[in-house]
Amino acid sequence: MAARFCGLLALLCLSGLDASRPAVNQELSTLFNELWVLDVNRMTPATDYTISVQGRASFVNQGSHVVRDHASQPLFSNVNETKLTNTTTFSLFINLLDNFERSTGVAERVTTGELTEINLFLDAVLETEVMKRAHRYLVSKAQSSADLRHFKSQLYLIWFHLYHRHRNTGLDSCGFEHVFVGETKSGTEIIGFHNWIQFYLQEKNLHLDYKGYKARDHDLPDQDDHVLNLQFSWHGLVKPVGSAFIGTSPEFEMALFTIVFLMNTERSTTVLVNIDQCRMELVVIRHGRSLGTAYPKLISSNSRHVVRQQHSH
Repeated sequence: MAARFCGLLALLCLSGLDASRPAVNQELSTLFNELWVLDVNRMTPATDYTISVQGRASFVNQGSHVVRDHASQPLFSNVNETKLTNTTTFSLFINLLDNFERSTGVAERVTTGELTEINLFLDAVLETEVMKRAHRYLVSKAQSSADLRHFKSQLYLIWFHLYHRHRNTGLDSCGFEHVFVGETKSGTEIIGFHNWIQFYLQEKNLHLDYKGYKARDHDLPDQDDHVLNLQFSWHGLVKPVGSAFIGTSPEFEMALFTIVFLMNTERSTTVLVNIDQCRMELVVIRHGRSLGTAYPKLISSNSRHVVRQQHSH
C-alpha cells in the first residue's frame, strides 16, 4: 500500500482541492474521532472480517436492471459471526432487520414482539460509551434532555417513528428501515440500504450481488477502508451507487447521524468531516421530525486528503 500511496503523490499535487466543497467541520471531526476510539464493538479489518473490493463499477442509470458485474466474488469473504452474535448491539440490531416490508407503499405493521425488539436495541445502544458521549454532547448543545428516558424517546422518534414515504398508503417507512435495512420503490429501484451488516447477510443469503466499487481515479479503495462507495443488485434491482461504513457498530452510525440530524434544521444537511484516515461527507435528510435518510459519502481514504492539502499550500 505504501508504494502505491507514494506513486499517487504526483497525481494528488495536480488535482488540488475541490473548491466547491464545504469546509471541514472541525468540531464534529474531533467529536466523531472520539466516538471512533470509543467504538469498542467496531470490527477490525483482516481480523474480524475480510473484504475484496475487486473492480471499479461502470455507470448505470437509476432504474436500469442491466449492469456489468466487475466483481466476480462477494464483497465479504468472511465475517466473524461469533462476534456478531455475541456483541449485544450487533445481535439485537440483526433481530430488527426482518421486521420491515421491503417495498414502500406497503404499510408497516409493528407487532408487540417487534416493539420489544426495538426497545431492547435502544436500551443496549444507550449503554454503550459511544452513545453516552453523543448524549453528553447533545445535552451540552441543548439539543437533548439529560433525562435518559427522554433521550430514548428522541432516538425512537428519529429512527423508528413510522411515516408515509409513498403517498396514498399507510405508514410505510421509518429512518431505521431506510438507512439500515433498505427499501424498494415502485418495484424499479433500491432506496436507502447503507449498512454493511445487512449487506453481508443479504450477500450471504444470495439476495444481493456486489458489482464493484465507485471511486475517483486517484482514490482506489482497499480492504481496510472503513467507508466504501458501492454498486450492487438486490432482489433483481440495481443500486447504481450506494455507500456504507464498513465494520462499524450500529451505535456508532446512529450516534453520528443523530448528532448531524439534531444539530441542523435544514431539510437536507451535508457535513464534511475527517474520521480516522477518511474524509467523508455525512448526508442527512429529514422527514419532518424523523430521519428520511442518512449516509456517508467517501471523499478520500488513507489520509490522501492530508497529502493533498500539504502540497496545495
